[in-house]
Amino acid sequence: MTAPDVLISEVGPRDGLQSVKATMPTHDKLRWIDALHAAGVREIEVASFVPARLLPQMADAAEVVRHAVTLPGLTVMALVPNRKGAEAALAAGVHKLTVPVSASAAHSLANVRRTREEMVEEVRAISDLRRALAPHVKLEAGISTAFGCTLQGAVPEDEVIRLAAQCIAAGADESGLSDTVGYANPAQVRRLFRRLFAEIGDKAGAAHMHNTRGLGLANCLAAYEEGVRTFDASLGGLGGCPYAPGASGNVVTEDLVFMFEAMGIATGIDVARLIAARAPLIAGLPGEPVYGMTPEAGLPKNFIQKGAHV
Repeated sequence: MTAPDVLISEVGPRDGLQSVKATMPTHDKLRWIDALHAAGVREIEVASFVPARLLPQMADAAEVVRHAVTLPGLTVMALVPNRKGAEAALAAGVHKLTVPVSASAAHSLANVRRTREEMVEEVRAISDLRRALAPHVKLEAGISTAFGCTLQGAVPEDEVIRLAAQCIAAGADESGLSDTVGYANPAQVRRLFRRLFAEIGDKAGAAHMHNTRGLGLANCLAAYEEGVRTFDASLGGLGGCPYAPGASGNVVTEDLVFMFEAMGIATGIDVARLIAARAPLIAGLPGEPVYGMTPEAGLPKNFIQKGAHV
């Protein structure tokens, strides 16, 4: 079985669930993750290791990780904002740590209560920790608000690229770019990822796009054309920008997988089974809006998918 051409990293169980008010019961989370895995998803960000008083939706993070790591072939990721969170995530057995580092000075203080410079040092501390405790665990520094910020407005591109390079120098294995508030457009995506590859080469990481203004898929395709091969997405478009109520936030996994597969770009994910994985999501969050043009319209009659990893 050939390897997929692109890696779709599902972030719904973390980015999606911590963006909604309701708390999904743990057993529903596990059913959802199992359904994603059964569809062929091979990387899932399953939790965020933060204080339960701040995000009660993530109070069961360790339990979710311990279940997810039993699924064969699955890379289990968790978001950690600091060294303490990284300690807990490593103890639970994660395969990959993601640290949010905001390119916007204003957003950094609002989101993690640290300056950008302090977050680079946090990346360094987490890198040292995983090197000592679990050197096989990967570390990604995701540069959030890379394309603009609702608090600050424009974010200088030079600062975005410099911050990504600083994170790599601090010990991160890769650094990707996130359109946290849905400001990006395809021309900007091409330009910034081109600069990112020029600066850090093969350590350039995932594209994390939002569909807040309807440009999510276009921005993913622009990133693909610049050489990006890992894309974050959320089943049903769950979660996303809290500053745009009612808008679809994260790129919809079902639509992104269909786009690539329809183009002949293998994802390793069975589109029909992926759509079926919406059932445990909807059951666990009754009444929560879910999005997706492909699930609504159905697959074209002439669509034949080959080689899905299920």
